[in-house]
Amino acid sequence: MIDIIHGIVLAGLLVSALYIVRCRDLLSAAISFGIFSFLLSLEFYILQAPDVAIAEAGIGAGLTTAIYIVAIRGTTRWEEVSG
Repeated sequence: MIDIIHGIVLAGLLVSALYIVRCRDLLSAAISFGIFSFLLSLEFYILQAPDVAIAEAGIGAGLTTAIYIVAIRGTTRWEEVSG
């Protein structure tokens, strides 16, 4: 059962990372980064590292995502295409 959950979390990490790279809406990318960080903290917990999981959830998923959202509010929301 844990192998199935482990596989689902890893697939979610891959999907969210690909979405972050391909997304042109910066706010959506920042929220996807928060989801990525939360899934990463879940992965750390599955790998029996609860202290690292708590730190990743608090700093990675919470604080960093909030800082990105505040920074995006001060700029344009959409990435501009050059070329």
